[in-house]
Amino acid sequence: MAYDVIVIGSGPGGYVCALKAAQLGLKTAVVEKRATLGGTCLNIGCIPSKALLHASEQFAHVAHGLSGLGIEVQPPTLNLPAMLAHKDAVVKSNVDGVAYLFKKNKIDIFTGTGKVLGEGRVSVTDDKGAEQVVEAKSIVVATGSDVAGIPGVPVEIDEKVIVSSTGGIALEKVPGTLIVVGGGVIGLELGSVWSRLGANVTVVEYLDAILGGMDGEVSKQFQRILGKQGFDFRLGAKVTAVEKTESGAKVTYEPVKGGDAVTIEADTVLIATGRRPYTDGAGLKEAGVALDARGRVEIDGHFRTSIPGVYAIGDVVRGPMLAHKAEDEGVALAEILAGQAGHVNYDVIPGVVYTQPEVASVGKTEEELKAAGVAYKVGKFPFSANGRARAMLATDGFVKILADRDTDRVLGGHIVGFGAGEMIHEIAVLMEFGGASEDLGRTCHAHPTMSEAVKEAALATFFKPIHM
Repeated sequence: MAYDVIVIGSGPGGYVCALKAAQLGLKTAVVEKRATLGGTCLNIGCIPSKALLHASEQFAHVAHGLSGLGIEVQPPTLNLPAMLAHKDAVVKSNVDGVAYLFKKNKIDIFTGTGKVLGEGRVSVTDDKGAEQVVEAKSIVVATGSDVAGIPGVPVEIDEKVIVSSTGGIALEKVPGTLIVVGGGVIGLELGSVWSRLGANVTVVEYLDAILGGMDGEVSKQFQRILGKQGFDFRLGAKVTAVEKTESGAKVTYEPVKGGDAVTIEADTVLIATGRRPYTDGAGLKEAGVALDARGRVEIDGHFRTSIPGVYAIGDVVRGPMLAHKAEDEGVALAEILAGQAGHVNYDVIPGVVYTQPEVASVGKTEEELKAAGVAYKVGKFPFSANGRARAMLATDGFVKILADRDTDRVLGGHIVGFGAGEMIHEIAVLMEFGGASEDLGRTCHAHPTMSEAVKEAALATFFKPIHM
C-alpha cells in the first residue's frame, strides 16, 4: 500500500506532522522504533522531567516556603517511589493520548527501525529482524536527537551511577551528592529536581556562564538565585575524565584558562552536555542524503533534503533543539505537502528553563544585537516591585525587553521569575505581529498580576515605568 506521507519518528515533530498531514487529507503512516509513541520528549524527556520538576517543587515548597505565609507544617517525608510513579503515569497518559489521536485520524503505525532506501521507499525492521518495505510519495525524517556525551572524553554511562538525562529521571534514591556536567537547560532542570529532594549539587561547566546562548544578564542573575538554593558552580572548567569509584564516581576537570587539574567525587554524576542529531541506522548517507559538519540533515527553506521527496524536521536539522520548534516545522511541512504555504518564523521561538524560578526567552539577546550592530534600547522591571509577586513571596527575577532604538519594534524578551514560561508568550505574540514596546506598554493588564511586570518593562523600554 502506497502512502502520501510516511514519517520516520513519532516525537513532537513527527507525530504533529503526521496528525496535520492526516487532517489535511493525506494518507499517512508513521514508523517508530519504540513500543510507545511520542519519542524522547514524551517518554524520557520533556514530559517526565516536568512531572518531577513539579513534584519536587511542591516538596520543597512545603518544606521551606510556607512559614512566611503563616502556615506551620511538619517537615514533609519523601516517598520517591510514589513520585516516580506519578512521573510514569503522566508519561503513559501522554503517549496513550498520541496513540488515540493516531487512531482517530486513521494514521497507520509501523513499529520498528525506519531506513530510507531512496526516493519513495522506506524499510522497516522490527525487533525480531523481520523487514518490510513501505512506499510513499513523501518521506519525512523526524528521528530526533540523542545524548551527545563529552567531546573527546570517553564516559561509560550505566544509567545508575554515571547517568544521562534518561537515568537522571529514574534514580532509585536521592544521591547525597550529585555532580552535573553541563550548565545548560537539562543539567539545571534535573539538578534542581535532586537538589530540592536533598542532594548537594555541583555543576561543572566549560563556559564562564550557565545557560550559554541566553542573555548574559539573565544568566548572571539566575546563577545567583541557584547559588542561594545551594548549587555550587565550577565555571570555565574543562572536564577531562569521568570515572566510577568504589563509593560512586569522580570527575576531573582543568581550568579552561590554565591551571592545575581538580578532582571531585559524588554519589552520582549526570552527563548533561547537550544532544546530537540522531541519524544512526536511518540509511541517510547510503541513500545520498546530505549531512552538514555537525551531522544534521541539510535542508532548504521548505524542509527538502538533497533527495527528491525526502524531507527532514526537528532536532535532526538546523535550529534550536526544542520540541515546539519541531512541532511548528511538522505543521508547516504537512501544509506544504498538501499544497499550502507552510511557514515557521524562527525569530519568534520561545525557550524556557523549567526551574523555580523559571527562565524564559524569545528573540534576540543583548549580546546578539551588539554583535549584529543593531541600535537598541532596553526596558527592565524587577518582580520585587510587583504587588502580586510580593503577595506570593515570589520576588526573585525581572522582565527585560529589547526594542529597536528607532522603530520601537520589540526584538527580544527575557524573563526570570515565577511563571516566566507562561508570561513569555505575550511578548512572542507581540513580536509575531511586529509590535512595538509602546503597544505592549499601553495594553491594559489585570491588577494584581505577575504579568504587570511585563507591561512595566515595556513602559520602561519606550518611556518610564510607573511603579519604579
